[in-house]
Amino acid sequence: MSNVTPHVCAVIPSHMFDRMVQHGDAPTRHSAESTLNQMHRLANERIQTFIDVLPETVEPQKHRMVFDAQQKRQLHGPVARSEHEPPTADAVVNQAFDGAGSMWDFLDQVFHRKSIDGHGMRLDATVHYGTGFQNAMWNGYQLVCGDGDGHLLGSFTKCLAVIGHEYGHGLTQSVTALGYYGQTGALNEHIADVVGMMLRQWAARETVDQSDWFIGGPLLGPGVTGRGIRSMADPGTAYDDAVLGRDPQPKHMDHYVETAADHGGVHINSGIPNHAFYLAAKAIGGFSWEVPGRIWYATLTERLTSDAIFDDLARATVDIAGERYGNGGDVQRAVALAWDQVGIDVPLFHRHRAV
Repeated sequence: MSNVTPHVCAVIPSHMFDRMVQHGDAPTRHSAESTLNQMHRLANERIQTFIDVLPETVEPQKHRMVFDAQQKRQLHGPVARSEHEPPTADAVVNQAFDGAGSMWDFLDQVFHRKSIDGHGMRLDATVHYGTGFQNAMWNGYQLVCGDGDGHLLGSFTKCLAVIGHEYGHGLTQSVTALGYYGQTGALNEHIADVVGMMLRQWAARETVDQSDWFIGGPLLGPGVTGRGIRSMADPGTAYDDAVLGRDPQPKHMDHYVETAADHGGVHINSGIPNHAFYLAAKAIGGFSWEVPGRIWYATLTERLTSDAIFDDLARATVDIAGERYGNGGDVQRAVALAWDQVGIDVPLFHRHRAV
């Protein structure tokens, strides 16, 4: 993993903070501006120091460490909890620790993968980062979580899908080093959402029919009009709030958003492949991680390159569905139809191109 250029990825996109600055009250504007500034600072620092501070790979057994930033802008404050230690009095520390453990167990039990790098990398998290920091981020080697502003957004550790989303960026980084702009970046965000959603469903033993398919529901404050920050079932409907604005995600290529903001719309256009995964999972039924999850995981680890776009993901998932579950079978047809429903046409018997 040390040869991979890191991407600093956050679950809350910049366009939501821009809305807070434009439409929020004075405390909201201040918190949003502070968060944006801290995100920029983290991005610059992590890209410069990634190689030097990457935790050493350990033996392939569960290994976690949670640091307490104590509301300061530091990534390695006091160690609040590490492996084999009992729960602390700090619920946020325990949530981060347990979330990292769930991620480890999920990868191990479902995909037989030892941590996000496949070799037992320690899963680190820093909590209580900054004052009113309204985001969770993967900074190239660890999870960084703020406590939110307590009004619009709450503590990020209480949402397992968000924890899984950020470690999902670490998984993608270790395997393909997907870029972070335009369609390629939207695929990066999509895979992180898929990982986060599957982790949450796996931990709760939710079937595809039982799940609400919202990312980040527990983050929203009681006064926010919305059910999450993204909806995989119906992108564009997660929230419609006076301060946060309206969910801008499309669910079909006809409405793909061309923009220079948000790294070329990575959090916006990820709604299209997100919806394809949802449609495939619903058509196949059962648990999302059992069939569609394994198809997407095999695609990530075996087929995608660092410059992949939507068509590459679509073709590879259809190919793998045929290879593993039968060409022309129900599973392959469900995956191909899901992509067709979001405006991406994939010949059912597409021959995989060597990569």
